[in-house]
Amino acid sequence: MNRPPLRIVVADDERMVRTALRAILDAEPDLEVVGEAASGAEAVSLVRAAAPDVVLMDVRMPEIDGIRATEQILATMARPPRILVVTTFENDSYVYDALRAGAAGFLLKRAHAEELIGAVRLVARGDSLLFPAAVRALAAAHDPGPAAVAAWAARLTEREADVLRLMASGLSNHEIGERLGVGPQTVKTHVKAVLAKTGSRDRTQAVIAAYEGGFLMKKG
Repeated sequence: MNRPPLRIVVADDERMVRTALRAILDAEPDLEVVGEAASGAEAVSLVRAAAPDVVLMDVRMPEIDGIRATEQILATMARPPRILVVTTFENDSYVYDALRAGAAGFLLKRAHAEELIGAVRLVARGDSLLFPAAVRALAAAHDPGPAAVAAWAARLTEREADVLRLMASGLSNHEIGERLGVGPQTVKTHVKAVLAKTGSRDRTQAVIAAYEGGFLMKKG
């Protein structure tokens, strides 16, 4: 039985960007753009009404920006979509704030069509789209100064700590399993434990917590 296509909302204040993204995504049989929003406020309303699987969210938009829109969507929906930030600059501080707010990852607007399509499919299945060097640099730029390592770090088992480091390196569950020599279900169990101990919604927030909690080095 064929699965229904992934439902996508595109939020960007530039019409040409929305049109280009829609054309790329709608050309794929397993993807369907179900709506477009030109502002953060419009994105929130549209996402609540359309209940998409994935949202492509620009961070700089009028009324409310993509960060506030992301926060509102994740806070008010019982089954919120996966949110993928689309940005012009990878070192934009807005990107880091969006990741902290709960976005599953980010993608540059200059990315190739194949990268966009792959990113949507990736986050839709529950993975995070992270660029380790960029996230590390963003975390360093937001560093408030020396601080004690977060208390949760001491509660991680040795294997959970290994999994968190590999998550921060951008590895998928399958790749983590291959690196550690364990099966996919074992990896899922460790990831679930990491999320619980770091108090994170998903893998992206766990990686952010690892940097902000002093578990990982922030040097660019």
